[in-house]
Amino acid sequence: MIGRLRGLVAEIGEEEALIDVGGVGYVVRCGARTLSRLPAVGEEALVHVEHQWSEAQGPRLYGFLTREERGAFLLLQAIQGVGPKAAMAVLDVLPPPELAAAVAREDKALVGRAQGVGPKLALRIVTELKDKPITDGPVALGHANVPAGQPHRPSAAGEAVAALMGLGIAEPVGRRAVEQAVANLGDEADVSALIKAALKEIGR
Repeated sequence: MIGRLRGLVAEIGEEEALIDVGGVGYVVRCGARTLSRLPAVGEEALVHVEHQWSEAQGPRLYGFLTREERGAFLLLQAIQGVGPKAAMAVLDVLPPPELAAAVAREDKALVGRAQGVGPKLALRIVTELKDKPITDGPVALGHANVPAGQPHRPSAAGEAVAALMGLGIAEPVGRRAVEQAVANLGDEADVSALIKAALKEIGR
């Protein structure tokens, strides 16, 4: 069983990355958030891996940048109806601390924003993850005053990524560009400024 890989990032695709460990290339399936946060091609990365095998697909490696994300991935898959793809989709929308907060607030609408997760499955996730150790740190109920089920307002960075995707730009590329834009402009930058800066970054 493979639990962790340390090596050079050889390639970053839309759904997977190729990690070169001592001349051996490991294909690791990752969510969009993980792909967007990987080091640049040619740089070293440490990837926490969940090694799974199925008769239909054979062996597969799923990669995460933290043990906490890997643990949340396993907790999600223990729920009936949640496979690897759905689990990664949930973690793309909600990293472990935010997922824990959504579960604590019983905010099934927020969980349901994940691609491929309908209302019934979102309710099951919220119900079955109750009292489960999703995150290592304290759960910050940053939106505790927001009634459960009310749509969660995306951040400026999230809106900028969505706008770039609307222009035909792949999500991992858009996320990397927006993150660089946030680093350059600061957290208070508005959506318009982030989009312009991200487009400049992509055009380099």
